[in-house]
Amino acid sequence: MKNRPLNIGTGVDFKSKQLEFAAYIRDPENNPLPADVNGQRMAMYRELFFNNIEGFLSGNFPVLRKILKDQQWFALAQDFYAKHPCQSPHFSQIPEEFLDYLQNERDSSEDFPFMLELAHYEWVEMALSIAKEDVAACHPNPENLLNQVVALSPLAWPLAYQYPVHKISPAFLPLEPPEQPTFLIVYRNREDDVNFIEITPITYRLLEIIQEQEQPVTETCLKQVVKESNHPNPELIVAGGLQILKDLAEKTIIVF
Repeated sequence: MKNRPLNIGTGVDFKSKQLEFAAYIRDPENNPLPADVNGQRMAMYRELFFNNIEGFLSGNFPVLRKILKDQQWFALAQDFYAKHPCQSPHFSQIPEEFLDYLQNERDSSEDFPFMLELAHYEWVEMALSIAKEDVAACHPNPENLLNQVVALSPLAWPLAYQYPVHKISPAFLPLEPPEQPTFLIVYRNREDDVNFIEITPITYRLLEIIQEQEQPVTETCLKQVVKESNHPNPELIVAGGLQILKDLAEKTIIVF
């Protein structure tokens, strides 16, 4: 027997009925079943909609899903589904909407303190995997790197976190941030693989300087790092920084 369309009656304000329908699907515990609608049908619609959202979240935040018990995870997904007014109809933007929910709406003392940072790290991996930019060609002049313009690939994102998000797993769930923050670069290479590397604070600052300036020259950026670090051996910082940039260029993170 074929499914029949839902009967919402005649002479009923469709928009009001639609809002009533959506409210129940989002949060049936706090919204009444719409009048003249079969409860079993509504349960079916509710399950289909929620399973789509929950499946998309678990697929894009696999580590977060893994470290939470089933009850915790489904309660989190339900809270997001019920409370967050998504601004985009596109499934690919649901992870970003979930981040917005965690940052601005989520309020639970039972959450892991690193949850937002972990979710952001997992979102970055997804966002880079579908980014439309291409990896830029790099043609450095090895004999004159100091005087070349240097840039950060649009597919390389320097990140700073309080927690070592790249190490979090069911066996490692830190409840306090370590003394030193974690600095990472997540990037997409020419084979469209998304990878990450852990970097030092000084490398992170060098990449920040490159991003802050318009068509920066390598030597200028390295000199600013020297000035800010107040290192007693400036030549050592310049030489080390130049080698770091060469290594990053090989990974398509830096473009000369």
